[in-house]
Amino acid sequence: MRIALLCCVLLAARPAASAAPPPQPQWRNGDVVLQTSASAQSTAIQIATRSPYSHTGLVEVAPDGVFVIEALGKVSRTPIAAWIRRGDGRRYTAIRKRDLTPEAGAAVVTAARAFLGKKYDARFEWSDDRIYCSELVAKAYQRGANASAGRMQRVADLNIAPILAAARARYGDKLPLDRKVLTPASLAEDPGFVTVHDDFHPPN
Repeated sequence: MRIALLCCVLLAARPAASAAPPPQPQWRNGDVVLQTSASAQSTAIQIATRSPYSHTGLVEVAPDGVFVIEALGKVSRTPIAAWIRRGDGRRYTAIRKRDLTPEAGAAVVTAARAFLGKKYDARFEWSDDRIYCSELVAKAYQRGANASAGRMQRVADLNIAPILAAARARYGDKLPLDRKVLTPASLAEDPGFVTVHDDFHPPN
């Protein structure tokens, strides 16, 4: 009897097994993934956009595996597992363009691959000379599938008041308030996409 009671106590004291992470989606070419990055500017982007997302990329399903084409340092292909591990808490959201055909998805990936090797644009200008993460996604959709992704916003319309000091450190006193940018948050909010995975807003 004492042995049985002791076993019950020990079993009750064992920590509950942590919940297994949700399975990854069945990836398709052109899926868009978003995460909180560990970059120096991540917090500023989150504050300015009132969003947890500070980095994004485009999924490529290739014969040698699944990759994320991303602008980080330079435009490159990162294995999807490594990309997920790099994000804060390994959380990510994946969205998929509504009614995107496999042919159009492949064309979007081809358009994104055309930017491979391009340097990252830390000033967020809309130019092919350098490119930032959400700009890469939007241009790949526009050029590969003649489709929109996200929306352009003026810098002045973002929540920049709390990060003015950081912005002036980068741009000086002449802040480009009229510059139009396309943010990871605007991709996540685009009604033309559906969510296929979300660690940030789990269902109730």
